[in-house]
Amino acid sequence: MIIPSVYLKAGTLVDPKDGKNVEDVAGCLDTISLCPEFTIVYLDKLQETKEFGKKAMLITSCCVEIEVNSEDEVLDLLDTGANRVILNRDRLLHDWGEFLPRERIVCKLPYENCFIAELAKEINDLKHRSCTFLLCPQKASLADETCLVESIKELKTHLRDDVKLIISISGVILCSTISQLHFLGVQLQLSTTWLLNELSLGEIIASCLKSDRSDGLYPTLVTDEHNIALGLCYSSSESIQEAVKTKKGVYFSRKRGLWRKGETSGNQQDLLRIYLDCDCDTLKFVVRQLGQGFCHLNTWTCFGANNGLPSLMNILRSRKESAPPGSYTSRLYNDNKLLHAKIREEAEELCESETKEEITWEAADVLYFTLVKCAKAGVSLSDIEKVLDQRSLKVRRRPGNAKPGKISSCNGRPVTVEREHAPAQADSAMVSVQNSVLRSFDFELLSDKELHDLCKRPAVVDNEKLEAVVKPILTNVRNNGDKALLELTERFDKAKLSSPVINMSATDEPVLDKEVKDAIDLAYNNIFKFHKAQLDLEPLVIETCKGVVCSRHVRPIERVGLYVPGGSAVLPSTALMLGIPAQVAGCKEVILATPPKQDGSVSLEILYIARKVGVSKILLAGGAQAVAAMAYGTESVPKVDKLCGPGNSFVTMAKMLVQNDSSACVSIDMPAGPSEVMVIADESGDPSFVAADLLSQAEHGTDSQVVLVAVNLNDNQLDAIQSQVDAQAKKLPREKIVRESLSKSFVIKVSNISQALCFSNKYAPEHLIINTKNAEDCLKDVQNAGSVFLGPYSSESCGDYASGTNHTLPTYGYARMYSGVSTASFQKHITAQQVTKEGLANIGQAVATLAAVEKLDAHRNAILIRQKQINGSL
Repeated sequence: MIIPSVYLKAGTLVDPKDGKNVEDVAGCLDTISLCPEFTIVYLDKLQETKEFGKKAMLITSCCVEIEVNSEDEVLDLLDTGANRVILNRDRLLHDWGEFLPRERIVCKLPYENCFIAELAKEINDLKHRSCTFLLCPQKASLADETCLVESIKELKTHLRDDVKLIISISGVILCSTISQLHFLGVQLQLSTTWLLNELSLGEIIASCLKSDRSDGLYPTLVTDEHNIALGLCYSSSESIQEAVKTKKGVYFSRKRGLWRKGETSGNQQDLLRIYLDCDCDTLKFVVRQLGQGFCHLNTWTCFGANNGLPSLMNILRSRKESAPPGSYTSRLYNDNKLLHAKIREEAEELCESETKEEITWEAADVLYFTLVKCAKAGVSLSDIEKVLDQRSLKVRRRPGNAKPGKISSCNGRPVTVEREHAPAQADSAMVSVQNSVLRSFDFELLSDKELHDLCKRPAVVDNEKLEAVVKPILTNVRNNGDKALLELTERFDKAKLSSPVINMSATDEPVLDKEVKDAIDLAYNNIFKFHKAQLDLEPLVIETCKGVVCSRHVRPIERVGLYVPGGSAVLPSTALMLGIPAQVAGCKEVILATPPKQDGSVSLEILYIARKVGVSKILLAGGAQAVAAMAYGTESVPKVDKLCGPGNSFVTMAKMLVQNDSSACVSIDMPAGPSEVMVIADESGDPSFVAADLLSQAEHGTDSQVVLVAVNLNDNQLDAIQSQVDAQAKKLPREKIVRESLSKSFVIKVSNISQALCFSNKYAPEHLIINTKNAEDCLKDVQNAGSVFLGPYSSESCGDYASGTNHTLPTYGYARMYSGVSTASFQKHITAQQVTKEGLANIGQAVATLAAVEKLDAHRNAILIRQKQINGSL
């Protein structure tokens, strides 16, 4: 059918035709309230506009279109009541959409009749990110509506049945065209202002129905707000239009013609919403029934008396107005203390109930007293249902913890208590936190399987869907080189470039703020010193037996590609961590890839470091396209032999795919996952230090995980840490990200350091902080970790920037088998052997025998022919 849209600007509705304020705001809102769904288009982001939109969302199911700058903003919209959010395709093709529910995302695409095949391909490429596509014709109006219908028919032949289409119409369109598109399964989005003047919503609804009856009437199911069937009526095109016009229950009687329900009896209906069934041959009217009820027998429904909670609520509302003298309900209305005491009493008895009968009985009591409280305050069941429906739309979930004193301690099991903040004068060690409480587990109470499951990281992406996005990008860059790079950079990074690379030989040294330059130089010196110490160019030489000398020789990898995430962010630390070991190893050519800013530039800090570590070219690209350019090479980008560096899931997938492509002939440093930290702390650890270290990784992203291993800490000591986590999180600009990360994180209580290290080795963290007494004594027992930080002052941040160790580390449990980036990451080893006649005499027979066992006669002959010559010369 149609999806009416309203356009918001400066806190009110505007007409999209001329941008002027809509005079009949109430009429617009009344019209959209009748439809199953409508769209809010935000033309600005002023606070008053957002507030207006937030109220409008409560009218009915709502789709929102607004300029958003982050995935978090999309999640905020979904969490605050938007049923769906409209996003441009560029957002979905890049980092966005990976963690968004596809059924809640509408992808907006430009539409031209003459490019149907290309449009179909684009939709099919994006259908893993969205199942609904909003097509926006490039012309201001569609003069040839027949052409529109035919082009949609053709487009549908290229798409799967589960792909839904919406067409945005900016002008008047015939009801017959709306009907044709409706029966093709296509909805139309058009401005609500058209429905107040040029178009009739009632006529549109009627045009989208079909009837197999000889009289052409449509069966109409009538329900109240609680979806209780009141009765069955019939509608005609005329009655539908009259119902929409008056917003009353108007039907068609086969005896009386047009029938305005309640006109004589007084039992009128306010029309709230109209639905079409799946076959488009039946209507459903949702109404607010007034008076004694729907039926002519003065019952609420034609199927007998009403019952259940809606009936109880109606009785309670009527008793509020005229309760019989001395009734218990009247007493409850007039005595707040009694009412509140009964709610608490019945809730407690419900909690203590065990049998099915007891639970049923006590639950009924709780509901009764709760509804009295609601009726007294003028809260209806519909109000409660609306809140529950709104909550069901949330993507992010609350921790759901209990308040203080409401639940007993569970000795570290995964049930946590949500506590209120203590007064400011209270001892800080006793302060508990709200909302950011980490799930709590007890090591000694967990089975081996539960420990194993606890070590699993939160699921991040669907690899199959991710691969479907990345592969076409790799193919595009491989086949089209610089042209593809420039197009993709303009699409994803909004940077229009003339060349995809910066040649460092033609670039002047950038001028930095002295404090920043000094910080980079200090970090460079420390990192260089540590990685230089790893360099051992002396060959390994050993005589394995008389006359057989084996050796191993170190060589730098000739051409390497370094991926430095960036764009609007400045990440000089990653450039240092990748560039310095490549420089120390002696790589002949180093390419550094980083996304450009929208003006096509990169940060001065990156330029400075690139010169300092000997980068030859900077590739102005990010994501899968940067990986493809370095793996396959383009006209401007040299092909590299190895790719190193962290990135998002698209970068990681691209690295994995090119590594497995034999034609690329490229290796990678390691697989990667979201950042993580484990902190092992005992009573000697400062709670503020421990909390700060946990948050330093939680702020990386919503998929990061942080783990606190609490060594013999009591509840007060744990509370002190939790309090610091909450207090420090509130001061962070990325608090929303932190809170989401903490919801995936946990505390595990252990009795001693041995248990702590046992769990740590099972988990294999990227970063392991040991903030305990004699922390250095623990290092010998650490088997699996990317990098270890010992003692109270060894913040993980030091390793990220300037201590000297590398911060490009294995995550997601890969520390069990991978090491972090080091000088060796940019080296390869060549082995050599020299065998004399004496040596061949010593090992020749064994070699020939083993070759014969494997039936490799040519191998065996290579030995025998030499032995024959040696024996012949003796």
